[in-house]
Amino acid sequence: MSELKDRLRSDLTTAIKARDVVRSSTLRLVLSAITNAEVAGKVARDLTDEEVIGILSTEAKKRREAATAFADAGRTELADKETAEAAIIADYLPEQLDADAIAEIVTAAIQHTGAAGEGMRAMGRVMGVLQPQVRGRADGAAVAAEVKRQLG
Repeated sequence: MSELKDRLRSDLTTAIKARDVVRSSTLRLVLSAITNAEVAGKVARDLTDEEVIGILSTEAKKRREAATAFADAGRTELADKETAEAAIIADYLPEQLDADAIAEIVTAAIQHTGAAGEGMRAMGRVMGVLQPQVRGRADGAAVAAEVKRQLG
C-alpha cells in the first residue's frame, strides 16, 4: 500500500475523532476514488504514490471547476464548500509549479524534442515529454497553454 494512502487513512481517523466534518468527508471521497481506481479493470491492485497523486490531482481539479461553476451561478455557500475541499486535497499534493517554472520546463522540453520551429504539429510530442515531469505539480491546461504559446 502506498505511503500517501496510509497517510490519508490516518488523517481521516484523526479528522473523525476531531469531528472535522469537512476534512473527514473530503478524505472519505478521495479514499473512495482511490479504491475505485484500485478495483477498476480485471484485477484489483494497489496503487503507487504517483498514481494516488494523479487521482488527488483529478479530485482537486473537479473541486476547483465546481467552485467556479457555483460562484458563476451565485451559489457562494456551495462554492466555498468546494474551495475548502480543494484546499484540503491540495495539502496532499506536491508543491505546485508557478508560471515561470512551467515556462522553463516547457522551454527545456521543446529543446529536448527538437520541436522548435515546427509549430503546433509538435505539440503532442512535447506534451508527451512534459506530462511525467509535471504530473500532480501543475494543471495540464496551464501547461498546454504554455506549450501553445511557445510553439505558436
